[in-house]
Amino acid sequence: MAKGYWIARVDVSDPEAYQAYVRANAVAFAKFGGRFLVRGGPYKAVEGVARARQVVIEFKDYATALACYDSQEYQQAKDLRAKASQSELVIAEGYDGPQPG
Repeated sequence: MAKGYWIARVDVSDPEAYQAYVRANAVAFAKFGGRFLVRGGPYKAVEGVARARQVVIEFKDYATALACYDSQEYQQAKDLRAKASQSELVIAEGYDGPQPG
């Protein structure tokens, strides 16, 4: 079964308030088994315009990734994020099919 992913791009406008979001989102991510693959760090925007932070979170499957987002725990955290940042978030299903080569 293909994994599910959150792919987020974030500009933080209030770092202190954003830390409250980070603390709050940990509850939902622990409950749904979210695992950070990318969490800030260096990057190079080779095409298009990037935001200051790039984040990729892996879940056991797409349904779990959606359930985490829809959960009461994450919705409470999301309210904190909205006050402290501007972002885009995509939830996508991974790919388990054949690879080139």
